[in-house]
Amino acid sequence: MNILFIHQNFPGQFVHLAAALAQEKGNRVVALSIYKNQVPKGVELRPYTLLRPAVPETHPFLRDEEAKVLRAEACASAAMALKKEGFIPDVIVAHPGWGEAMFIKDVFPTAKLVVYCEYYYAAEGQDVGFDPEDPPLTFAQRCQIRLKNTANLHSLEIADAAIAPTQWQKCTFPKWAQDKISVIHDGIDFERLKHNPKAQVRVAANEHHPALTFKYGDEVLTYVARNLEPVRGFKVFMRTLPEVLRRRPNAHVLIVGGDDVSYGTRAPGGGSWKQHMLNEVGDALDMRRVHFLGRVPYQTYVDVLHVSKVHAYWTMPFVLSWSFIEAAASCSFMLASATKPVEEFASVLEIETIPFFEQNRFEKSISEALAAQSRRWTPRYLAHLSSEAATTARRELMHSMFDVV
Repeated sequence: MNILFIHQNFPGQFVHLAAALAQEKGNRVVALSIYKNQVPKGVELRPYTLLRPAVPETHPFLRDEEAKVLRAEACASAAMALKKEGFIPDVIVAHPGWGEAMFIKDVFPTAKLVVYCEYYYAAEGQDVGFDPEDPPLTFAQRCQIRLKNTANLHSLEIADAAIAPTQWQKCTFPKWAQDKISVIHDGIDFERLKHNPKAQVRVAANEHHPALTFKYGDEVLTYVARNLEPVRGFKVFMRTLPEVLRRRPNAHVLIVGGDDVSYGTRAPGGGSWKQHMLNEVGDALDMRRVHFLGRVPYQTYVDVLHVSKVHAYWTMPFVLSWSFIEAAASCSFMLASATKPVEEFASVLEIETIPFFEQNRFEKSISEALAAQSRRWTPRYLAHLSSEAATTARRELMHSMFDVV
C-alpha cells in the first residue's frame, strides 16, 4: 500500500503512525514537508518549497490565506512530481492547518484523505478574548479570525475522514463537521517517560550563580512550553514566582521554552514575553533561583520533569500540549489551570486544577506542595493515550473507512 503524509513540519503529530506504517511489509510511505526534520525509519521525506513569494499588495485580510494557498500550490506541485514518478497513494494523511491539503485531491482524486483537526478558530468563547488584559478585537481582527478557518473548511469538505486528538478540540469545529471527526490522540511514548529517580539537570553558570545540578528530591518547581507566552499562562506563572520564592527560600524554578511566538502575538513593543515579564516582576525575583533553560533536547526536557517536585501547567482554552500528558506521567506532583482542555483529563489523572487567573490560589498551592514531603511517585496515564494504542486506533479507522490497511 502507498501512504502519503502531508505536514509542513513532518513528522509532527504523525510520528508514531508513520513509523508503524513504514515498518509494515509491502507499504511505501512518503512525506511531503517544508522542513527537513529527522523522520522515522523507512519514511521517504520529500521537502518542497514555495513556487513564489507572497506579494505586499495582497489585501490585509487575505495575507494569511495567501500564505496557505501558496503552500497548497507548492504541495500540489510536489505531489504531481511524485505522480509522474509513478507513486499514487491509496491513503493521504494530512494536517490542513497551513493549507497544504486544499488541492491534494485534485492531484490524487482516487486517494482516501484523512485530515487532522487540530483547532477551529473562534472570535469568542475560546482563546481569543479569554485574557481580560487583551484589548477588544477590532472589526478587521474578527474578519481575519473568521478567514483563518478557510483551509480547514476546504480540507474537511474533501476529506473522507478526520481525526482530532481530544474531545474538546473536536468540539471547537462546527457541529455539521463533527460527525466526520473521530477522537484519537496523537499518542504518548510512556516508555520514554518512565520515572528515573537518578535523573539530573545541570544549569550552566551565569552572572547570578555558579553551575548548578538538580536531582530528584530537590525543591524544584518546573514550567514547560514550546514558547513562553500568555496562551500557556506564562504571565500568570511569572506573577506567582515572587511570592512562591518568598515563602520557599530554598526552592528553585526551572523554566523550559523559547522566546518566539507559537500562538497569539508578541509582547507590547514587539519583544519577547520573557523579557516583558522580567521587566514587570524581575526586580522582585531572586534570579539566583530562577533558571531559564530555553529550548532543550527531548531527553533534557524529560529529565526536567523527573527532577520536578511540583510542575505547573497552564493553558487558555486552546490545543492541549503534549507536555501536559507527559508531565502527568513523569512528575511527582502537578497543578494545572481549570480550563476545558485540561479538565477533559484532569480528574482521571488526579491532577489538581485551579482557575486560570487565580494567582493567589496558585501561589498558595504551589508553596504548600513544595513544602510537603516528597510524595512517592506513581505513574499516571491513560492507556488509550499511549503511542501503541493511538497508532492502533488510527490504523483501525483507516481500515474501517477505506478497507486498505
